Amino acid sequence: MSAADNKRLVQQVFTDSASRSGTTFADNLAEDASWIVTGQYSWSHEFKGREAIQNGLMGHFRSFFAERPRTVAFNFIADGDYVAVEARGDNVTKTGQRYDNEYCLVFKLENGKIKEIKEYCDSALVERVLGRFPESRKPAAG
Repeated sequence: MSAADNKRLVQQVFTDSASRSGTTFADNLAEDASWIVTGQYSWSHEFKGREAIQNGLMGHFRSFFAERPRTVAFNFIADGDYVAVEARGDNVTKTGQRYDNEYCLVFKLENGKIKEIKEYCDSALVERVLGRFPESRKPAAG
């Protein structure tokens, strides 16, 4: 796929997220994809495989919200197999706390599928509002 095709796919992922609907992300996530939460805090980890991403990382994240989390992208930069996205959350936790993190997400695509995501965000906000990521939800390294 071209850089323009990759950009369109990632834009659709965020269109779905902004409207709290759609399955573009799940439908286009490679079985062996990885999501790398960067940094040196409790959520930092490489989640390998669709199951670890969908149910480990995202399952835990979604558990904090009464409705599907919403992330609105406002800038996309595509080059070859990579699409960089600047985005901002627009969410309220079940306990009533605002969770409006700012993100830079770098997507790597292969053959029309999301192969890798690197997430950069405000780690202090994550742990202040959502708490530490439970070790029991992190898949074993390797």
